[in-house]
Amino acid sequence: MKAVVLLSGGLDSATVLAIARAEGYECHCLSMDYGQRHHAELAAAARVARALGAHEHRVVKLDLAAFGGSALTDQNIAVPTAGGTAGIPVTYVPARNTILLSLALAWAEVLAARHIYFGANAVDYSGYPDCRPEYLRAFEALANLATKAAVEGAKLTLHAPLIDLPKADIIRRGAALGVDYALTVSCYQAQPDGAACGKCDSCRIRKAGFAAAGIADPTRYA
Repeated sequence: MKAVVLLSGGLDSATVLAIARAEGYECHCLSMDYGQRHHAELAAAARVARALGAHEHRVVKLDLAAFGGSALTDQNIAVPTAGGTAGIPVTYVPARNTILLSLALAWAEVLAARHIYFGANAVDYSGYPDCRPEYLRAFEALANLATKAAVEGAKLTLHAPLIDLPKADIIRRGAALGVDYALTVSCYQAQPDGAACGKCDSCRIRKAGFAAAGIADPTRYA
C-alpha cells in the first residue's frame, strides 16, 4: 500500500510518518519549500524521512512569499512571542494547507496511492481554520469528486491520526514508535542550523507537550 505523507520536518508530521510506516504503508513524503521563514524545517524533514524509512522524499518549491500575508512568509511581519493572541494569529499562512493537500492529492493520483497522511491537530494548535476536522472532511469529499482516480472507483482517504490528540499524547505515541524528536524543527523562526527561539507559539506548545508527557525535551534552543 502506498501513501503520500505531508512532511514538514516538525514534531507532528514526524509522528504521522511513523504512524503510517507502522500501519504498513510505503511512504512517499512530500515537503514544501514555500518561502517559509523557518527554512531549517526542510533539512529536518530530510533527516526524519531517512531515519523513519520513507520510500522517497520530495521537496516542491512554491513561492507563497509572493503573496505574503503571514509572519511565516513576510519578513516585515514579526512572529509573535507574547502568547495569548486573540483570534487567528499572524502565523496563519493563507490557504497553505489547501495548497499542500492539493499537491499531495496530485502526486497520490500519479502514484496510484489511495491514502494521504497529514499532521493536522485541532487540540494544541494556534486556531488555524485549515486544521479543523470539518475542513479535513470537506477536503476528502472534494478529492473524491475532483480526480480521475476517484471517478473510476479508487476512493482516496485522508488520514489525520493526530487530529484530536493533545501534544503530550502525540509525543508519547511518537516516542513509542521510535521517533527521534531531536531531528525535528518546530520553531516558527528557527535559526539556519535549526536552533529554536523558545518563545513563539510553536515552541511554547512543544515545550509544554514534552513536560506533560514526562519526556525530556531534546530541542536545541538558541
